[in-house]
Amino acid sequence: MVDDEPNISELLGTALRFVGYDVRTAGDAGQALAVAESFRPDLVVLDVMLPDLDGFQVCHRLRGLLPQIRVVFLTARNQAADAVTGLTDAGGDEYIRKPFDLDELIARVALVLRRGAVARPRRLHVADLVLDQDTYDVNRDDRPLSLSPTEFRLLNYLMLNTGRVVSKEQIRDQVWQYDFAGEVGVVENYISYLRRKLGDPPLIRTVRGVGYQLRSPRPGAV
Repeated sequence: MVDDEPNISELLGTALRFVGYDVRTAGDAGQALAVAESFRPDLVVLDVMLPDLDGFQVCHRLRGLLPQIRVVFLTARNQAADAVTGLTDAGGDEYIRKPFDLDELIARVALVLRRGAVARPRRLHVADLVLDQDTYDVNRDDRPLSLSPTEFRLLNYLMLNTGRVVSKEQIRDQVWQYDFAGEVGVVENYISYLRRKLGDPPLIRTVRGVGYQLRSPRPGAV
């Protein structure tokens, strides 16, 4: 979410997180490109009028960085020519004018993501660990593992983010999907359950003060 008006970024970021998206915000083009490079988002809601570069230029640079990224322009400009520029020359996927309806914007974000969705693998692999999203089977070293529904969702989320460090708050919000409003201690408990069931060598690394990372074990790890 890129906008130089903090109140808009905060409003939209909160609303998109509430419906299940993982969101980062930026207030100018420089921040947007830096965040995109590290976060690698599927979609950017991008204000056209930024203090350093205009959104059309940012869109071109984002396409160079992440060719499959989707861009929804958000702007106070009301000229038809601007919409044409955003959707054709700059390569945007949607163009929404301010003031906007929040529910409509969220619906358009979902529509653009569906329109540009790339099929995700239904079987996830990390080292000798295999998770099948269709059958709910989990195997490690050809040994079937019995997981509870919550443990399965937790492992699925970690495997979808293999190599990335995800915070306890991200895990809580994505795995429990806002149905649980308690402390992040529940995440620590379920990580512990999952580690015991996955066995050795360990696949889940604790990054102190940040969160957890699922990765292939290092040679010789126990």
